[in-house]
Amino acid sequence: MTTAIAAPFRFFSLQVVRTRRLGPSLVRVSFAGEDLRHCFSDGRDQSLSLFLPHPGQSVPAVPFELGDGWWQGWRELPDGVRAVMRSYTLRALRRDPDEIDIDFVLHTPAGPASAWAAGAAAGDRVVLLGPAVADNRAIRFRPPGDTDLVVLWGDETALPAIASILESLPAGQRVRVWLEAHEAGNVRELATAADAEVTWVVGESSVDALRGARLPAAQHPYVWIAGESGCVKALRRHFVQERGIDRRRITFVGYWRQGMSEEQLRETE
Repeated sequence: MTTAIAAPFRFFSLQVVRTRRLGPSLVRVSFAGEDLRHCFSDGRDQSLSLFLPHPGQSVPAVPFELGDGWWQGWRELPDGVRAVMRSYTLRALRRDPDEIDIDFVLHTPAGPASAWAAGAAAGDRVVLLGPAVADNRAIRFRPPGDTDLVVLWGDETALPAIASILESLPAGQRVRVWLEAHEAGNVRELATAADAEVTWVVGESSVDALRGARLPAAQHPYVWIAGESGCVKALRRHFVQERGIDRRRITFVGYWRQGMSEEQLRETE
């Protein structure tokens, strides 16, 4: 597959090489493909679009041959044919051999992506729309140079991004993190050289825990919050209205919305 769309993103034809359970409802899927030599990313919270086949299909139906017209062509495919598209964070990109990792949250009842990830096996084929330029607009974590405190919040869907962000931060950077986990088995040790304090909240919302927390004194804090869109919006209001943080120093991303599929959410945007 050599057809590219407008830089800095392009399509990649990939196959599963291995899977690994990280917790009761977390699974890491590793992908490889010749095209990955053209994939570049600075990491952090790098967003990707993953196209998955329906049951019974060997490859996902994506009209990448249409170039820039792929989106309209994809939308016009019949519901039972059109590839399932979901947004994920790039957890890792490796060379020699070229591979990427994507972490999935499994849930019940399972949606099409959760069901696919639960049964993924070596050789399964997918299509990825990802970065061909390392520094691209699908990386949202961008603290200003004067940042003296980083605050991160996320549910399990944001765990891959937060883990990658923590790995990217330098020694001495002060970081305070709040993470939600549906069950204790999903709690993980997160590697970082930064001066990080990580608070896990298991089985309940961490929004109230963060609201009641005392943050270290900082002149120039930067906040990154991602996960369920209702919680994200509530926390953004909290940081702006109750903590007086400049809204320009807050990055917020709704990865999903309670009671809505990604298709439904996309139609509301």
